[in-house]
Amino acid sequence: MFGVERRGAPVFAFARMRKHPIKLRSQIYEPDYVIVQDATLIDAVDVASGTQSDSLIIINSEKEPAQLEIDAECRIVTVDATGIAMDIIGRPIANTTLLGAFAGLSGEIDVECIKNAVSARFPGKIGETNAEAVRKAFEMTGGGS
Repeated sequence: MFGVERRGAPVFAFARMRKHPIKLRSQIYEPDYVIVQDATLIDAVDVASGTQSDSLIIINSEKEPAQLEIDAECRIVTVDATGIAMDIIGRPIANTTLLGAFAGLSGEIDVECIKNAVSARFPGKIGETNAEAVRKAFEMTGGGS
């Protein structure tokens, strides 16, 4: 979902995960998880909208959660996904890194599945470095311990 069609405008993407087929295709109004790829959106978008006390918000930021002004009763975790991506991939592309953090924090998906999917989608060095960024974020967020 996106608003004004211009470069840099906020974009919302929704995903449902379940072991059974999902027929519902609407926006998610009460998310269990929220992943914010760009922390500058926090000032423009209510990233905690619809979250409950047991929800988790993962934010790509160098800052600590307490430094961010988010009115939410749920757990908020920050991960410097851009920093990890720059260190390992050499580019500020944090989406695969955030997937690793999501796996480590939520336990909803096996990190090996993410790494295999990334390596299959991006063969060679690109896949290898992205899979390494997934692994590092997973481990940094407590995955595997």
